[in-house]
Formats: sequence, C-alpha cells, structure tokens
Amino acid sequence: MSEQFAGRAFVVRVDDESVHAASSTLADDLHVLADAKVRPIVVAPDPAGAREIVRTVNRSANVAVALSGSDAALLPQSQAGGIGNVQPALLLTLTEAGYIPVIEPTAFAVFAADDALVAADEVASAVASAVDAVRAIFFHTAGGVADPATLQLIDELTPAEALALARDPALPADLRAAVRAAAFGVRAGVAAAQIVDGRIAHAAIVELITARHVGTQVSGSIYFAA
Repeated sequence: MSEQFAGRAFVVRVDDESVHAASSTLADDLHVLADAKVRPIVVAPDPAGAREIVRTVNRSANVAVALSGSDAALLPQSQAGGIGNVQPALLLTLTEAGYIPVIEPTAFAVFAADDALVAADEVASAVASAVDAVRAIFFHTAGGVADPATLQLIDELTPAEALALARDPALPADLRAAVRAAAFGVRAGVAAAQIVDGRIAHAAIVELITARHVGTQVSGSIYFAA
C-alpha cells in the first residue's frame, strides 16, 4: 500500500445501500486501512446506519466509535441551518489512538433540544477538509458519473467540471449532491475525491492496493480531452 496514505485521514461517506448490502466489504476495508496506518473516518447515511456500522466493525475489533454532531461540538449548526466550522479535535484524538469514528449526519444546534439532521455528503466534505484528508470517498449506486453525451463513465473530473455536471438535472438529485460535495472537498484541500459503488468488493481501498481507481475521481488537476 502506498506510503503517501500512511498517517493521513481517509473519509468514507457510506450510502444506505452499502450499509445493508451482503456484498459490502466495508468493515474489512476499514481494518485494512487501519492496519496500514491510514486513519479512516466514516460518515453514515443516518443515525441508525451509524450504529449498524459500529456494531458490524466491532464484531471483529473493538475500534469503531459512533459520534453525533454534538459530541465535543463536532458539527455545529450554522445560522443558515447547515454545518458551521467543524471542530476536529475529537476526531484527531480518536484516529491517532487507532479508533475508527463513525459520524452521524447531525449538527449541534445550541438552542435546540435535539441535534438537527444534515446532508451526509456535506458532512463528509466538511470533515474531510477539516482533517486534511488524503481521500474522500462517496458511495453511490451509480458507481460514478456518466457523460451526458456518451453515457460512458467519466474517469476524471476537475472541481469546475464536477460542479458544472452537478447542475445537470438529468443526473439524479442524490448523485448531484455527491458530485457537488466531492468538488467542494477538493477545492477545500482534500487531495482527491471519488464516487464509487460501495457494494463492489473493496471499493474503498482499490486505489490503495492497485495502480488504478474505480468510479469517477475529482482532483485539482486539469485534464484535457484527447
């Protein structure tokens, strides 16, 4: 596994389909990342999904910890109702100690009785930039982004290209949200973001164990059409 990932955070936004898929290797992949000294952080699709992921991981190793947005004020709610400035201290403490945080997509509303539900894509993007992640992975059943003209899967996108595609109403709304979050994460300093089908075996770690990636990758480089 490439040394460029060692000691770096690796954020995985899991979708509901991957949580329940019999073919999912997420728990095994998280262990592989941790064993390779990569620091995985998982963003669950909802609070129930977070608890399910924690139980699955902890059946083989007691390292997964569920976090809400109010834990150590991790995800404060902004005045507009979204996510304010992420407070990453707890995440860094846990990952440095070898734990795998599993984050519920909730925001800490100071004057409300309960945490507010927020978009998991936005949480993943914000967390990835706050912890200087080497990768942000967004699971989606589409497996990536198809070119509207050719319907062929796009291998690489710049953030600008990704944001342009995210405005295309022909794409499903949840895929547009993932593409937008990937682009914003890269613009905020994440080395690269990928949209992949999390139901594929070892989808989260293919790039770490081979010379290629799957799905669609968003990075800061500029790519020219052949």
